[in-house]
Amino acid sequence: MFGDSFFKKVESKTKVDKETILSLAKKLQNSNMKDENVLNELVDDISNLTGKEVSEERKKKIVEAIVNDKVPKDINNML
Repeated sequence: MFGDSFFKKVESKTKVDKETILSLAKKLQNSNMKDENVLNELVDDISNLTGKEVSEERKKKIVEAIVNDKVPKDINNML
């Protein structure tokens, strides 16, 4: 679905390698994306991977956006 150019673009912006991204994607596939606890854990994981701190307020907004289907469907627009 995604080519190497996509992973290179993500890695250049986040410093997270392809294998880590694929591992995270596998975890996402097996998770309930409407469960706020799962989403909080996921935000924490991504925060740790990227070395970017996420405030509790921002985390709450991210989780609410996902639970309420307010996330863009085209990931390329996010890059």
